[in-house]
Amino acid sequence: MEGDGSDSLVTIKNIERELICPACKELFTHPLILPCQHSICHKCVKELLLMLDDSFNEVGSDNSNQSSPRIRLPSPSMDKIDRISRPASQRRSLGWRGWKRNSLTPRTTTFPCPGCEHDVDLGERGINGLFRNFTLETIVERYRQAARAATAIMCDLCKPPPQESTKSCMDCSASYCNECFKIYHPWGTIKAQHEYVGPTTNFRPKILMCPEHETERINMYCELCRRPVCHLCKLGGNHSNHRVTTMSSAYKTLKEKLSKDIDYLIGKESQVKSQISELNLLMKETECNGERAKEEAVTHFEKLFEVLEERKSSVLKAIDTSKKLRLDKFQTQMEEYQGLLENSGLVGYAQEVLKETDQSCFVQTAKQLHLRIQKATESLKSFRPAAQTSFEDYVVNTSKQTELLGELSFFSSGVDVPEINEEQSKIYNNALINWYHPGKDKADSYVLEYRKINRDEEMLSWNETEVFGTSKVISDLESNCNYAFRVRAYKGSICSPCSRELILHTPPAPVFSFLFDEKCGYNNEHLLLNLKRDRVESRAGFNLLLAAERIQVGYYTSLDYIIGDVGITKGKHFWAFRVEPYSYLVKVGVASSDKLQEWLRSPRDAVSPRYEQDSGHDSGSEDACFDSSQPFTLVTIGMKKFFIPKSPTSSNEPENRVLPMPTSIGVFLDYDKGKVGFYDMDHMKCLYERQVDCSHTMYPAFALMGSGGIQLEEPITAKYLEYQENM
Repeated sequence: MEGDGSDSLVTIKNIERELICPACKELFTHPLILPCQHSICHKCVKELLLMLDDSFNEVGSDNSNQSSPRIRLPSPSMDKIDRISRPASQRRSLGWRGWKRNSLTPRTTTFPCPGCEHDVDLGERGINGLFRNFTLETIVERYRQAARAATAIMCDLCKPPPQESTKSCMDCSASYCNECFKIYHPWGTIKAQHEYVGPTTNFRPKILMCPEHETERINMYCELCRRPVCHLCKLGGNHSNHRVTTMSSAYKTLKEKLSKDIDYLIGKESQVKSQISELNLLMKETECNGERAKEEAVTHFEKLFEVLEERKSSVLKAIDTSKKLRLDKFQTQMEEYQGLLENSGLVGYAQEVLKETDQSCFVQTAKQLHLRIQKATESLKSFRPAAQTSFEDYVVNTSKQTELLGELSFFSSGVDVPEINEEQSKIYNNALINWYHPGKDKADSYVLEYRKINRDEEMLSWNETEVFGTSKVISDLESNCNYAFRVRAYKGSICSPCSRELILHTPPAPVFSFLFDEKCGYNNEHLLLNLKRDRVESRAGFNLLLAAERIQVGYYTSLDYIIGDVGITKGKHFWAFRVEPYSYLVKVGVASSDKLQEWLRSPRDAVSPRYEQDSGHDSGSEDACFDSSQPFTLVTIGMKKFFIPKSPTSSNEPENRVLPMPTSIGVFLDYDKGKVGFYDMDHMKCLYERQVDCSHTMYPAFALMGSGGIQLEEPITAKYLEYQENM
């Protein structure tokens, strides 16, 4: 028996790794089972939700605490714990901080599981909807008792000093010594029938109750959700259409599977030990190889240091030589000028020569002296330093070398350079970068680098993000900026050189999201709108022929208008769309709410082209609107051409006003400055810009005549998860 206790103690201590909470890194305390089947302490769930709630209220960010499950969290106040523990319906009725009172929108209770890092949603009931993991709690308690075998559990009811307890009551959730147990559980009373066990601190309920229906016992197991449920959950709850089985059947099945798997692992114990030995050898080999790789890396860097030291000595020597030469020239020039002072140098010598009275001797000496005096006089009139003080020619340019050293990494010619697919890469509300690997062997991962290109050509650092696929969505880019993108491939610890850079220009303003309005002015006889309301086509068919048959002379078909379902009242906005190449005539732009009412109230059967609002045939009214800002601006697109409106400040020749139709067209509206611009999305180039009256609500406006189609650009969103599923 004594030997068995020792074996049990060793076994319990060996499973400590399984008893650690992934959030607080301590032994589990009242563990709860998350929907992903991982367990976490009750207090840790509360603290995670409280921290996310605080971050939402303070900065409105949903990603400011992504790494929070891995850190020790401060203890929240009891007031906060009480609020987070309430069901979602009760929280809404009481009014949640940061939300409107009695709001119908439930507060999200989603957070990343510290165990698997997948998002888990606690649903309407929040923490109250989670099961307590009593089995894990019991094992943790056994571990604690094994770890503190010499520490006794004291009586909870004794007066100080307390006596050592001899039994614990599961109904009272308290431990008693013999005397206290007799006092509080007298013979012949109901308490005498309580269930008691040996001394313990782990008190678990006798019956597991349903968290959804707190008065109902758990008596079934949902095979779809893999969790225990009660009969009310099956009858009319969330599991009404799920397949369930009895608790005894689930217990038997799961216990048989678990026992079978455990027996299999025990039977493979020799294989496991062999693999452990192999892993130990691999660890030692990795240690040796790592040290050898470090030594080789140090050798390479020391060679670089030697080259840099050599170049440093050479450069400093050249600077010192030039400095000495220049100082010598300045010293000689200064001595010459000092000689021009009275009683010194050249002037003093000349003064002594003037004292010579012998004419022949004076002439013999004075001729050469006079030439020197004249030269000194000329130098006074045009003073020029003998050398330059600037060392601009000796400035060392290390920008390219610095960038190359910054890219220094493990390189092998065996990893091919990935290539960015420029046709599939684009930028709108976010940037979507696609690339492909030309080699046969695919890389394990890629690193996408991007940085903003400063107009002052300042070297900005590269941002890096690891990608396991061949595409990536980059968000949070600044408006109206150029960004450079490049990618490199990794296979193990070896990486390829960087790909050729791709330069993309972000839109001049944040992207404005809207759909086509199917109610205001929408003519379903002439226009066809898809279910998503992001594409509209003009029906040029029998309707036009029937209308033409009613009018025999001078028939003219009016434009069919359709607008966005969201208006603009302030700020800068940008949106883009594609006009189908087969389109005959399409007008796009912006219009104010009062102008739209005027257009949409006009008759639509047959209108004289002279009085159509923006037909382009009334040249007189067109010229009249140049000087004054008007409440709408529409440009004409059709027959694969983009037509720039007439302007008194630019050439009105047809060849200058007709451009090839861009693949995608963007509209930029600055409501506050009253300005609208039309852009070629492929190059983010402004094709036409003018003032517009924004005194009323402005709407994206479109008009079609004849066959045509308009497709709104779909916002770029992340479609791929960047983590690998556990197989």
